[in-house]
Amino acid sequence: MVTVVGIRFKEAGKIYYFSPGDLKIAVGDGCIVETARGVEYGETVIAPRQVTEKEIVRPLKEVLRLATEDDYRRLEENKARAAEAYDIALEKIAEHGLPMKLLHAEYTLDNRKLIFSFSAEGRVDFRELVKDLAAIFRLRIELRQIGVRDEAKMVGGLGSCGRQLCCTLFLGDFKPVSIRLAKEQNLSLNPSKISGACGRLMCCLKFEADIYKDSKEAFGTACPGCLPEDEYYYEPEEEEGYYDDLLQEEGIKEVDYQMMVETAEVEKRTSGEKAAQPRQKKGRSARRRPRTRQRKPKGD
Repeated sequence: MVTVVGIRFKEAGKIYYFSPGDLKIAVGDGCIVETARGVEYGETVIAPRQVTEKEIVRPLKEVLRLATEDDYRRLEENKARAAEAYDIALEKIAEHGLPMKLLHAEYTLDNRKLIFSFSAEGRVDFRELVKDLAAIFRLRIELRQIGVRDEAKMVGGLGSCGRQLCCTLFLGDFKPVSIRLAKEQNLSLNPSKISGACGRLMCCLKFEADIYKDSKEAFGTACPGCLPEDEYYYEPEEEEGYYDDLLQEEGIKEVDYQMMVETAEVEKRTSGEKAAQPRQKKGRSARRRPRTRQRKPKGD
């Protein structure tokens, strides 16, 4: 077993393991570590714990030190300098007429490297651009072309649900999403309905995939509501509870009004007070006893 700490360099970014060494590190502590890009600042999101050799990538580097006030001051200075570098790079890209979209500029903590992230439809020859930028900033320049998913994660925005994009909020890593997931959930295959801000299939299609899979194993279909009504409709008994819909069948069973009345009668006899009858809301929100679809036993 190996002792590691989990460090994240960007919000909702991937978590990397480092060795804490002799340092006492807690969740939320800022750490200075050495990565393939250089010396960088990261935040501890996983406290020291034991993991197996299979869970780490060798060589496992140690945390150099805990972040100091000087490190935090340098971080703020680097952010201001990166904003200026971004504007200069935009001008140079326009001068060279390159078909690329500049997204982000970032200095490493030791100020030895300036990293530009961009997106483009195809490959871009930016060798002359790198020469110009290196002459201006007099340090090592790195241009990284990222995909549409990483672009959406970096830029951010709102999804069709009205909430912040999952990739910018909590998804640390992208997992493959197949059109098969949309078919299994009986969703419209219209690309505009199942595509995210990046133009790819929405990551949230994978969130409920296991629920639909379990439903298919239990009912023979991923959508019990789509079963033929002449075969699978039945009226529950007056005293029975009923299932409201597919998602509530996962262990959530509601109680009908008759049971509520009986409970109220018991409370009235116990307390000696008159129990109020349950009232039904007016309009479309009125509660109705739906007919429940359930597979008939074989042989009927």
